[in-house]
Parts: sequence; structure tokens; C-alpha cells
Amino acid sequence: MTAVHPDADHPRDEQNVSAPGASDAPTDAPTDAPSADDPSTAGPLAGLLVIDLTRVLAGPFATMIMADLGARVIKVEHPATGDDSRRYGPFAADGRSMYFARVNRGKQSLAVDLKKHPEQVAALAARADVLVENFRPGVMDRLGLGAQALRARNPRLVYASVSGYGATGPRSGEPAYDAVIQARSGLMSVTGEPEGPPVKSGASVSDLSAGVYTFGAVMAALVGRGIHGRGTHIDIAMFDATVSFLEGNALAWLADRTVPNRIGSHHPNIAPFGAFAAADGQIVVCVGNDALFVSFAAALGAPELAQNPQFAQNANRSANRLLLTAVIEELLAADTCANWLARLEAAKVPCAPVNDIGQAMTDVQTQARRMRITAGGLELPGQVVKMAGYPDPVERPAAPELDEHGAAIRAEFGF
Repeated sequence: MTAVHPDADHPRDEQNVSAPGASDAPTDAPTDAPSADDPSTAGPLAGLLVIDLTRVLAGPFATMIMADLGARVIKVEHPATGDDSRRYGPFAADGRSMYFARVNRGKQSLAVDLKKHPEQVAALAARADVLVENFRPGVMDRLGLGAQALRARNPRLVYASVSGYGATGPRSGEPAYDAVIQARSGLMSVTGEPEGPPVKSGASVSDLSAGVYTFGAVMAALVGRGIHGRGTHIDIAMFDATVSFLEGNALAWLADRTVPNRIGSHHPNIAPFGAFAAADGQIVVCVGNDALFVSFAAALGAPELAQNPQFAQNANRSANRLLLTAVIEELLAADTCANWLARLEAAKVPCAPVNDIGQAMTDVQTQARRMRITAGGLELPGQVVKMAGYPDPVERPAAPELDEHGAAIRAEFGF
């Protein structure tokens, strides 16, 4: 359940800093315990002030990355209800929402009724580097908090708007949740088994892709501000983000108007490339070129497959994908997933078991990459961005209680 402010008419709720970069390769030993007072442990976005008027997932995911990388993020919430996701499961033993805790860790919370006190947000924006909002297009303008109004007062402000369909086009005013966008974008039509119905992806890819694009766009705008001395208004649509992720499916239609069909876990243009049944389960094998297929065939104990004209080249393998799948699974049926994976790994063939979530979260790579961290006593997924010379702590600040930092922020900003 993910949203970009579907209730359009009822909102619930000068620093010279340019986006930094790091040319060094990430180290194997990231630092811990970031401190804004210690340059050696401060994140790359330390000193950046972000005003976060987003809720649920797309916007909060973007601002979570900013907070993880050292930005000060002030989350503005409605005094009575806060972010809807505070009431979304799963819940920790103490009743806290894991959903909310993950994407709002390390932020400060300020409760403001935007209809009664829009001037408070305007005061924040006057001193901010970045403002991110995910109301429906037009809502912020009606509140006097649109990009044009706030940037007139602070021309260096980077103002990012995230919505279901963007600020333009005939659907710009429509409400949107992740599944709605997955359906309209065509993504659901190519997800699932050939004999089954369209299904939603197991993750909220429309929300998350929009969040990643928002983060990247904000960083680009900050670099532009450092060069040109002015901010900008960013317009990100979940729909656009998802269409951009259609990849080969969109390209197939654009090439010759072929409407792609569902093919399960397999790839429409590369073979073998997907999940295959072995004696006790499934493994995933990805053979991205002809030379790799030679190695794969040898690992299967069937080197002659690489000489078969039906399979020797990728174009032939793709054209004969169903036949090739049957041949591969007949061979794999002779042994277990573990034994096949050992042989394929020894042959340098890209492969993996089909892990469940518990297996993925306990994988040695998850631990090595600090992709399980603790924030406020809750175990959560970690930060993807690893940068040499900057911290990647395994213990991070908790998500805030509603208006937890309100008194201090009101005193600081004088309202």
C-alpha cells in the first residue's frame, strides 16, 4: 500500500552547498558513528537542509537516502495524524511501524497544519537547500507553497515534486498508488507466468523508482546550482519512472509494435536467462553471451549443446527458448540445486539459488555489505550508497515520533 498524496484537497499533514562527489573507489571498511562536528565522519550531504513534505513511500524513500548520507531532513507532518505510514505494518514488538521506521530514520519531525500555518513551511523553505513534496499537482500552489512562490523568496531552493502522473498531461490530477501505476504503465502485463494472469511485482517498484529518480534529480540540481547559482523545480512522475523501467518490453513494441507477453522469470531476448527446475527446487542461470554458453554446456556435462545449430548462438537460443529450457531442465533434474550451483560457480557461470527473504537477509553478502542495520533499536535494510571516506554506520538514528523536534525547530526558525 503505497501512495503519492491521493487526497488532493486535504493535505495531512542561504547555504552555498552543491552536491559533492567522490572519485575514490569505495573501501572495504566504511567508517562508523557519523558526527556533524567531525569532518572525517560526516556524510557527504552534511550541511544540507531538506524540508520533507512527503509521506508513505516514493518521497520518503528519496529523502531517506539524503538523511542517510548526512543531510538534515525536517519531516513536516499533520498534527493530528502524521504520515499515513505510521499505521502501516509490519509492526515491531513495541508497536512501531517498521514501514515508517525504515524510510524516515534519521529525520526530524515537525507537526504543521498546512492549511492553518503555511507560513511556517515558507519560513523553513526560505533557509532550505531542498524541499520535496508529493501532493497532487496544484495543492501546494493553492496553499501558497508552490515552487514559484517559494523560489521567489529563495532562488537557490531546489524544489522537487513527486506525483503519480506528473504536473502535465491529462492524468496529472489523478490519484495514484503503486499498483495503479504498475497496471497503467504496462508493467503488470509482462509480470507473471505465461498461463497465469498479470500480477504486481513483489516490490513497490513504481514508488521506489520514482524515489530513486527524485534523489538523483535533486543531486543533479544541486550540482547545477553550484555552477549556475540558482535552484530549480523538479517534476517526477511515478508513471514516467515505471515506463522508463520497462526496458526491453518497451523497446520491443517501439521496434515493430510487437506487444510482449508474459514469460515468467525468463528474458525475452537472451537465453538461457532465468529460473530452471533442478531435482529439489529452482536455480537461476544467466548466460549472457555465446562464450558463456560453451562454459555452461560443459558444466552441465553436455558440451555438445554449444555445437547444436539450434543453440550455438544467442539468436537461435532465444528463438528456441522453450526447447532449450526443456533440455536444460532434463539435465538439471539429475542433481540437487546445491550441487549444480557448485559446478556452475566453478565454471564462472552467473547463477544463484532462488532465496526466500529470510535467506536473502541472512546471506553472507548482506552482512558484509552492511545491508542489515539498526535504527532506534529496530533492524532495517541498510544504505545502498557506499562512498570512500564517508561513514556507512550499522547503527543509525531512529525515525522520529510525531512532532518530536517541533519545539526546537519552532524556536530555531522563530515561529
